Amino acid sequence: MRIAIIADPLDNQNAGVHIYTKAVLDEFAKRNDGHEYILIRQQESDDYPNFEQIVLKNINLPIGYASIRLFFLIPYVLRKKKVDVVIEPAHFGPFNLPKRIKRVTVIHDLTPIKFPEYHRWHSQLLQKLFLGRILKNTDWVITNSQNTTNDLEEYYPVTKGKNSPFLLGKAKRFRPTTNSERIKELGISEPFFLSVGTIEPRKNLIVLLDAYEIFCKQTKHEIQLIIAGGMGWKSESFEEKLNQHPFRNQIKVLGYVENDDLPILYSHCKVLIYPSIYEGFGFPILEGMACGAPVICSNNSSLPEVGGDVAFYFPADSSDKLFELMLKFASCNEEELDHISKRGLERAKLFSWKNHAEQIIEVLEKLVS
Repeated sequence: MRIAIIADPLDNQNAGVHIYTKAVLDEFAKRNDGHEYILIRQQESDDYPNFEQIVLKNINLPIGYASIRLFFLIPYVLRKKKVDVVIEPAHFGPFNLPKRIKRVTVIHDLTPIKFPEYHRWHSQLLQKLFLGRILKNTDWVITNSQNTTNDLEEYYPVTKGKNSPFLLGKAKRFRPTTNSERIKELGISEPFFLSVGTIEPRKNLIVLLDAYEIFCKQTKHEIQLIIAGGMGWKSESFEEKLNQHPFRNQIKVLGYVENDDLPILYSHCKVLIYPSIYEGFGFPILEGMACGAPVICSNNSSLPEVGGDVAFYFPADSSDKLFELMLKFASCNEEELDHISKRGLERAKLFSWKNHAEQIIEVLEKLVS
């Protein structure tokens, strides 16, 4: 079987879809299954020497070259290579293929449809224009949680009977990793609350800032708040709230954090707080548990599927309830924290990229056969 993957997220992203695409390809590369793998990507690289890699650069031209590449050049290459099936990890395609080539689309979440206010206008427009057509024409849809599948079937009933929810995995680097010197180098003093993720409205960091203000005013605990993540779209309200925060000097925004630093942050934090309004999966929850971090998160979307009965939940719109949980962890003794940490470590073992990749291959083999 000749399997093509539109691997653009390797070259044009560094957040969730990039993590997903790289993790799946890493697992494919370990397999000795007799299948041929072809990567379509934007930049030359030697990261997958056993895969055929076809570079179609995304040239910034005023004539709409990106659309030409997406709708014509990529389909031309896929037809020429006589692939049997093509996977689109970024859910925008694949387009213009003959029926003999099976199409598999990965849907990570439906935020542009469910919560358009959290996205740029052109992203909203593109999703509304094309996603329905993409899902109608695709042969199979892979989602990363049952919640995403439920959303998918609600908004696009055409996907019923042709989708699979496959829970994701975590990288091997996410394990308990103590390094107090590195924590000091990052300008952090322990203990600290930690929040991880791109800073954008959907991540609901305004509620976190409000809860932290209550915490600082009503308790004597001295615990820093550390926010790790790059600035995303529509982050102005967060920046304004942050700059006016009465305890601004106790809040540190690290920006984008290098891969090697994340496990250290998770391992040293008092608790990981993930107050997101909606997630297709929620990588930080799994990563945190795998490093032994206790987890507080909102009780919506797919987050309970990841956190199970190990995470501690609150309504996403309630800074008071979040404060109560922050206070609970600030008051925990070491024995209680150790018990919660061990339960998280055990739950994290249930999530595997190897299993996820094997499930995808099973789908592809059924489609092509």
